[in-house]
Amino acid sequence: VQLQASGGGLVQAGGSLRLSCAASGRTFSSYVMGWFRQAPGKEREFVTAISWRGRSTYYADSVKGRFTISRDNAKNTVYLQMNSLKPEDTAVYYCAAARDITIATPTKNKEYDYWGHGTQVTVSS
Repeated sequence: VQLQASGGGLVQAGGSLRLSCAASGRTFSSYVMGWFRQAPGKEREFVTAISWRGRSTYYADSVKGRFTISRDNAKNTVYLQMNSLKPEDTAVYYCAAARDITIATPTKNKEYDYWGHGTQVTVSS
């Protein structure tokens, strides 16, 4: 599967952005989908994930209550709505797909099989 993330940009603190990740292939609905981010000089970190049917979601503590992940399997797309953005949210955001839908908590890089190229999010103070 190929993943293409979009929707990044420059926003002031307190603002909002909506990221999208479009996937190729007819098996999108059978993947767990996740978002990760990597800030300069830091390791890639988990942000959020959603189960293959969208019934379960997982969030890093740093984004709980501010970010919302959703998916539209008919459109082969996963979304990340980001509200109340902070300067520390500045990073390149990557979407990823995991084939193993039995992963209990899909929060680790190694659990994902496919990665998009990323989209830059910059939050100014």
